[in-house]
Amino acid sequence: IFFRLVLVLFCALCWDVLLSPMPTRDCVRRLQKEYTLLQKNPVPHIVACPKANDILEWHYVIEGPPDSPYEGGHYHGKIKFPHDYPYQPPSIYMITPSGRFKTNTRLCLSMSDFHPANWNPLWSMESILTGLLSFMLEDKETFGSITTSTDTKRRMAGETFACNLKDKTFCELFPEWKAKAVAEIEKRKASTSAGPASRGTVLPVPSDAMRERLRSLVQTLIFILSCIAIVYTVW
Repeated sequence: IFFRLVLVLFCALCWDVLLSPMPTRDCVRRLQKEYTLLQKNPVPHIVACPKANDILEWHYVIEGPPDSPYEGGHYHGKIKFPHDYPYQPPSIYMITPSGRFKTNTRLCLSMSDFHPANWNPLWSMESILTGLLSFMLEDKETFGSITTSTDTKRRMAGETFACNLKDKTFCELFPEWKAKAVAEIEKRKASTSAGPASRGTVLPVPSDAMRERLRSLVQTLIFILSCIAIVYTVW
């Protein structure tokens, strides 16, 4: 029974591979050219590369830009190109929870396969990644987007490191980003275990408002004691 099950699964896999259209020559050349260009001129805050065994599936990592709710976070996603790219648009996914997009869901963006009529074959991987980041920083709603508070996005940015380390593809394609995630987690653990004592004991300095409150409290206490003393003397 086990042998038959393995045989069925193997045949199903082979059938799926045979039915999947192979990328055209133009598609392969275009994607290879774009990968070379991305290595020479990286998109700010983004890295991307194809899978070793599938040039039609690319993965990317967005580093949350400064002064944004995503600052410091690492957001992993994927882009699946059609076999006749660049004449047809790709599908775009976000894998890491971000508070902006649903995970592992096709995103409805102007340069995605949701809008093939709007697609321009002159658009490149750089255009796609730049447009994705730009839309991520906006508050516009679309299919695949979610609405969360700024505080939630900032909290989730800090959780991206541990989340990405659980993703095998992320760790294989982006070893340098894996190292960054491990270093950040270790840094936080060290900071938490050390506690405030490692930075020296710093006594809190009372503010002006606190001083005024203490002064008022002392005056009230003196008044009460004076009243008690007067009552005691009369009696």
